[in-house]
Amino acid sequence: MTANRRTDHGALPRPPAPSPHGRTTSPYGPERSVDRGSSPPLRTEPALRTESPFRTGRARAVLRAVAIASCVPYITLKAAWAAGSGVGIPEGSPLLDGGTPLVVGNAATVLMDGAVVVLALLLTRPWGRRVPAWLLVLPMWVASGLLLPIMTAYPLQLAVRLLGGDGGRPAGGGAEPFLEPWVFGVVYGGFILQGLTLGALFTLYAGERWGALWRGRLRDLPESPTAPALRATAVAAAVFAQVPLAAHLLWAAGSTAGLDAGTAAARTSDFHVLEAVNAVFAVCAVTGVLLLAFRRGGRLPSRVPLALAWAGSAQTACWGGWLTLAVLAGAGDATDRTPQATVVIYAVQMLAGALVVTLGAHFFAERSAALASSSVPVPRAVEAPAPRESRVP
Repeated sequence: MTANRRTDHGALPRPPAPSPHGRTTSPYGPERSVDRGSSPPLRTEPALRTESPFRTGRARAVLRAVAIASCVPYITLKAAWAAGSGVGIPEGSPLLDGGTPLVVGNAATVLMDGAVVVLALLLTRPWGRRVPAWLLVLPMWVASGLLLPIMTAYPLQLAVRLLGGDGGRPAGGGAEPFLEPWVFGVVYGGFILQGLTLGALFTLYAGERWGALWRGRLRDLPESPTAPALRATAVAAAVFAQVPLAAHLLWAAGSTAGLDAGTAAARTSDFHVLEAVNAVFAVCAVTGVLLLAFRRGGRLPSRVPLALAWAGSAQTACWGGWLTLAVLAGAGDATDRTPQATVVIYAVQMLAGALVVTLGAHFFAERSAALASSSVPVPRAVEAPAPRESRVP
């Protein structure tokens, strides 16, 4: 009898020796019948938990198609205006004498609307799961800030008109219209569809990729090691937000403080509705950031203050930034001079929104780190160990 020993520990295990009864003695368990000449089985750990594959169902395909199609009217109008067409622009509109700033603004807004197409693809294609989080979340946050005021204010403006509003015309009359009324219906209708479809797609996407970060209730969240700094940031954001909140409430109530002469003369029911909506979003930002920082609310699901902080910070920061760019670019009638107080209000509005979203980003970073450190690594499938020493006659 000679012993055949394994000398190469990196080699595959040798086939087991046949028994005189036509069965094979396996080193991995009791004697059992197996096909002669077959490779020995691999031993694996219990079933591995793997991430569910990304699914692009019919509902997501429809939402993607609607989101992309809703960009067509706006891009078509902008292309027509860039080509020199005056479709939808009445006589006397300042758009007819916009010059270079208007051309640059049109090109920028076309690119922004084209970004909606890219986002719709990112949210519905498998390769979109490999995109870094910030590269998707930041554009979605900006899109939310620019679309949410239109999605909420425009239907309310139409309702107020039906109830006896001035129909978008200044109460004093005499001012030239900016665009034909049908243009607002076509463009804002497309924006509303973009907001609804992108919002639905992003909710599905974020729930599958990051859903664990906002599960649970506020009272169940662990105490943050940086809680004092977060609370100080939340208080600062709430204090800064009082400035645009007070201004929007005053303008919604009819005050002209801080408004230039042209804006004050052209106020309509649409203006008052929009300012009231701006005030509501400022309240959302303050409420959401204070709930997150001080963990008030008891049984309130953590996704509620997160949604309030997302919507409020996006609207205050991005809409304030958009208005600031419009002022600095000299959009509108060149004879109007925006008061410095209004510019300061817009700047403080941007600062408040930036503080809120910074605190939200810190919350997600801490939650992600805590979940990663508390998770137990799942063992991978491993090969069975080499068989013990076997002897053959």
